[in-house]
Amino acid sequence: MFKVFEEYLRQKIQISDEDLELIRAASIERKLRKWQSILHEGEIWRINCFIASGCFRLYRFGEDGTDHTLRFGVDNWWISDQESYNNEKPSEYNIEALAGSTVIIWDKEKWEALMSAIPALKLFTEQLLARGYEASQRRIFSLISYSAEEKYTEFQKTYPSVFNRVPLHMVASYLGISRETLSRIRKEFTKHK
Repeated sequence: MFKVFEEYLRQKIQISDEDLELIRAASIERKLRKWQSILHEGEIWRINCFIASGCFRLYRFGEDGTDHTLRFGVDNWWISDQESYNNEKPSEYNIEALAGSTVIIWDKEKWEALMSAIPALKLFTEQLLARGYEASQRRIFSLISYSAEEKYTEFQKTYPSVFNRVPLHMVASYLGISRETLSRIRKEFTKHK
């Protein structure tokens, strides 16, 4: 599975075979079953996690017990709790596999050593974090300003590789709408196609 990461990284940055071997040596491949968690609320997230194959969601529970999906991750994406990672504080989130999945992980110390040794990896990581921040800003804007229909359309357009891979109640949770509203919107969109 490291080959998947290697191809991904070579598409993003110029990197030598020697540097790739350093990254490979520091990595751990892990397989997860459907519904298996890689992070539980209360644990500290101390890894970088690349999704070689599969599907994940990051979520937390509200005070009323309702789960709220913050993010999905699929093949060739990264998944993390950046707040727990940065501050080494117990997470308020959970990350679970929504399908059988394979990830490649690096613990924080090894990743930081790799970034020191490989400047291109450090720059790539900074760009990845910046894109993640930009995506979060766009998501916040859509949540506070879009109608339910606009949220649905934007999600389908922005994340076509996610939409058909996750249960509808999780899509509704991600969009901040009820499952019933999502069903109504889908029915309307189906009529007009």
